Amino acid sequence: MKINTKNELLALLFILLPVILFAQAEIIFNDVKLDESLKTVKEKLISISESTNVITINNPSFPLAKDTEEHLICTNIKTENGVIKRAVFTFADDKLSYIEARGNTYNVFASKRKDTARTYMDYEVYFKDKLFLNMKKDIAWILNQEAMHTNLFTWENPYLNSEYSKKSVSNTSEKIPAFLKMGASIDKLKPLFEANSNFTNTEKLDGSDPNAQLQINCFGVDYLGFPRKVEARFGNNKLNVVWILTAKGEEDRIRKALIAQYGKPIFTNDDWEIYNNWQVGLRKDKPEILLMTQKIGLEYKTSYFKQ
Repeated sequence: MKINTKNELLALLFILLPVILFAQAEIIFNDVKLDESLKTVKEKLISISESTNVITINNPSFPLAKDTEEHLICTNIKTENGVIKRAVFTFADDKLSYIEARGNTYNVFASKRKDTARTYMDYEVYFKDKLFLNMKKDIAWILNQEAMHTNLFTWENPYLNSEYSKKSVSNTSEKIPAFLKMGASIDKLKPLFEANSNFTNTEKLDGSDPNAQLQINCFGVDYLGFPRKVEARFGNNKLNVVWILTAKGEEDRIRKALIAQYGKPIFTNDDWEIYNNWQVGLRKDKPEILLMTQKIGLEYKTSYFKQ
């Protein structure tokens, strides 16, 4: 079954949520489970891997991590369905949150399945297992629920590349990307989106948002040292709303970055902090950053926030 839009994807995730929470594709790695500690997972993987190596990041940029970020790299991992060449197990605050595997992954994860994958862009998706496959690249992702929200199935963990060094990465920014110019036309912005993203896709909206008819999804946009999904919405071909998908663990880092860029928030409640004269919002109940034209922001001020 083909999934054409983000709304269809989210609707299906909602329907399957009770199943998603209890499915475990990750147990193929010697009964590894999401949310287990680094110590527990490493003990299970040593016996089935040719090599293991732990990379510890002192200043986390992984969105799900508040205080600690660690990556367990394994090679030639033996599973009941075959050998996977390489895999990385990423831990946020000592909880396994993300798995990415490369080499023989399609055969290992899909060859013996009885169910049928859904398709979303270039991915085959087994929602009940939180499993995403890219057959062209021979990569598999297994995610926890928060990693699914941040679309981490579109992220390729650079630590699987033995030559990667975070010190060599200089093009990171603590400011909202400058190319997200509110009010600019789609013709002007689309080339900028493509130049500043790993890839993009465009979807027509269902009409539930009166301010927007079209959305361009940008994958791999740098913000705070991590490639993000950015959802840019256009009304009458003008950019008027942008969502930057984030995670709860990085809320304090984002808050500090927004204050450095815009000053202290002008409005706060349990779910929101608003900056820059109602043009920037930090959403806390569902972690995201909201950018708005001033017109829409001031409308939200009275209609939604009752200010």
